[in-house]
Amino acid sequence: MSSPHAPHLARIVERVQESEDIFTLRLRFDDPTMHERYRFAPGQFNMVYLPGAGEVPISLSSDPEERDDFAHTIRAAGRVTKGLAQLKCGDEVGLRGPYGRGWPLAKAEDRDVIIVTGGLGCAPVMAVIHYVLKRRERFRRLVILQGVKHSHDLIWRASYERWAQAPDTQVLIAANATEALWPWHVGTPVDLVGEARFDPANAVTMICGPEGMMVAAAKALTARGLPEADIHVSLERNMQCALGLCGHCQLGGKFLCKDGPVFAWPEVKSLLERGGL
Repeated sequence: MSSPHAPHLARIVERVQESEDIFTLRLRFDDPTMHERYRFAPGQFNMVYLPGAGEVPISLSSDPEERDDFAHTIRAAGRVTKGLAQLKCGDEVGLRGPYGRGWPLAKAEDRDVIIVTGGLGCAPVMAVIHYVLKRRERFRRLVILQGVKHSHDLIWRASYERWAQAPDTQVLIAANATEALWPWHVGTPVDLVGEARFDPANAVTMICGPEGMMVAAAKALTARGLPEADIHVSLERNMQCALGLCGHCQLGGKFLCKDGPVFAWPEVKSLLERGGL
């Protein structure tokens, strides 16, 4: 985008209520030239501005080559996101971005792709899932391990069931608390690592979710022989400027907004295994 500081207006062209407090906004820039120029990589994020409320970082959840519009999946949790939840088609928001370092998709070509997510941590890797499934010939096996706190938090359930039918694709789902007739695992996605079918000598893993889960998943994957350099995580902090200026997203010597949010595990392993950072 032309300025890193000034938001550009984008209009909501579709709104989907994914669950009680999670929704997806599909957006298109008002300025046709801006929309044509806009590009993002899976794993990057925008700063979404709601006048009168503020600005929040939101991951892009759509395929980067879908040119008609692009999507943000959002949980209504704070002042800005609860305000965004009240918007409808035709309303406008301000956008800055895209920012950050995305997932290593070029590195993943001709290899097994393992995705481990917890909660709404699935949103930053949704673009990866769409990307791989639409370009299936470029990748080997796709393994998706998704965990939620409660079974009713599982958004896109129909999508997971559809993905499980795709060639060379394995989908494993877990929930800590479940309703009656829950058909999948009771527990965490880390519990499912042992069931995942992949070649540890030729695989790339992408993990997103609560930090404790990501640490446990990385340890479980390395125990199965996956090199640490082939494990990647997406981190979250209180990003306020997205330009590496305010310091709110600092983790050790790294600024998540510009050095991440995606990191190779060896880059941040020692930081995540230390409490209080």
